[in-house]
Amino acid sequence: MTTSKPPENAQVYLVGGAVRDRLLGLRAGDRDYVVVGASAEQMRDAGFRQVGRDFPVFLHPQTGEEYALARTERKSARGHTGFVVHADPSVTLEEDLRRRDFTINAIAEADDGSLVDPFDGAADLQSRVLRHVGDAFVEDPLRVLRAARFMARFAPLGFSIAPETLALMRQMTHEGELADLVPERIWQELAKALRSKQPSAFLQSLRAADALRAILPEVDALYGVPQRAEYHPEVDTGVHVELVCDMAATLAPGDDLIGFAALCHDLGKALTPIDELPRHVMHEQRGIDAVTALSTRLKVPAEHRDVAVIACREHLNVHRLDELKAATVHALIARCDGFRKPARIDQLATVCEADNRGRTGFAGRAYPQANELRRLHKIAMAVRSSDVAEGLSGPAIGEALSRARTAAIAAAKLAGAGSEPAVQP
Repeated sequence: MTTSKPPENAQVYLVGGAVRDRLLGLRAGDRDYVVVGASAEQMRDAGFRQVGRDFPVFLHPQTGEEYALARTERKSARGHTGFVVHADPSVTLEEDLRRRDFTINAIAEADDGSLVDPFDGAADLQSRVLRHVGDAFVEDPLRVLRAARFMARFAPLGFSIAPETLALMRQMTHEGELADLVPERIWQELAKALRSKQPSAFLQSLRAADALRAILPEVDALYGVPQRAEYHPEVDTGVHVELVCDMAATLAPGDDLIGFAALCHDLGKALTPIDELPRHVMHEQRGIDAVTALSTRLKVPAEHRDVAVIACREHLNVHRLDELKAATVHALIARCDGFRKPARIDQLATVCEADNRGRTGFAGRAYPQANELRRLHKIAMAVRSSDVAEGLSGPAIGEALSRARTAAIAAAKLAGAGSEPAVQP
C-alpha cells in the first residue's frame, strides 16, 4: 500500500469517500485511512507526522495521505466543534465508523479488498439513499449542510435523503442548532455545492429541512415570488434561481465563483414591492445590497462578492447588448473593471448566459450576447494607450484611450450588425 507502515499489530483500513466513490464507479479523490490498535506515540515512532497537537490524525511521511487513529467523539458543547475526542488502541473499527455522518461514508475496506460495513452503507449506495448512521447525527449541525451538499453531487445519480434523516435535519433546524455554525464552514459547504453538478439539489434539500431560511435567507425569500410567465415559464423566482445555478454548473463546471454569482444575480426580486409584481423594475439595483450583505455575513471571498455584484447590477444590460450604444458598452466594461481585470467580462458573459438559459424550456437555446460581449471586449482591449498617447500626458491619455476604444466598439458593432439576432431575457 505504501513504503512506510503503521506500527506492527495495528490494523489499517481505507475509509470514507474513497471507498464510497469506488463502489459508485466514480473517480476517487483523497484516500484516508483509519488505524485500529495503535497509539499516537507509536505512530510518531513509525515516522508519521501528527496534524495538530491533540488531534489523532497523522500524515504518511512519503505520500502525505491521512491516517487517523480509530476514535470516538462525545458531545460537549453546542456547534459542530463542540466534541471531546477519545482515541486509544482499544477503540474498535465499528466504534469509529459509528461516529460518522452517513452510512455511505461509514464503510471500511481492508487490505485484501473486503468490506467492513456494519451500517449497510453498501445497500444504501445500491438504493441511492443518503441515510444517517445513528442518533448522534443531531449533535453536529454541520451535517445538515453536508447532507444538502452531498445531494448536489449525487442527485444526478438518483440519490434522495431518507425520510428519517430529513426528519432529523428538520429537528435540528427547529431547535436552532444551525445558528451555531461559523460563517467559514457554511461558505465551504456552499462553495462545494456550487462546484457540484446539480447545485439546485443543495437548495431543495435545505428547503425540505426548513434550513434554507436559516442559512441563505436572501435566497429563501425568492421562493413564491412570481415573474412574468412570457419571460419566465417557471414563474417562481426561486425555481428560476435553481435552474440558473444548474446551468452555471453546466457552462462552468467546478467554478464556484460563477456559481455564486448565478445564485445571487436575482436577489433583488425578493425586494420588489407587492403591487408591482410580477414585474421587477429596478430589481438589479435593489439586489446589490442583498448580495453585499450575504457575502459579508458568510465571509465570501472578495472576488466572488465583486463578480456577484457585477452580475446582479449588469445582467439586464448584457441581455439587451444589441440595443446599447458603443459608449454604453464601453462604460459597462469600465464599471466591471474589465480593462484592468479582463477575466471579469468572460465571467459576466457566462453568468448572463446561465441566467437566460436557466428558464423552463430555454436550456437549449442560443444566447449570442455572451460571445458578442466577449468579442467587443477583446476589440476594445486591443486598443492600447501607446496607440493614442503621442503628444498627450496625464488624464488626457485616459480620455483619448476611452474615445478610441469606444470608436473600436462602434465599428465592431456596425460590422457585426444583423449577423445574429439577440435573445431577449
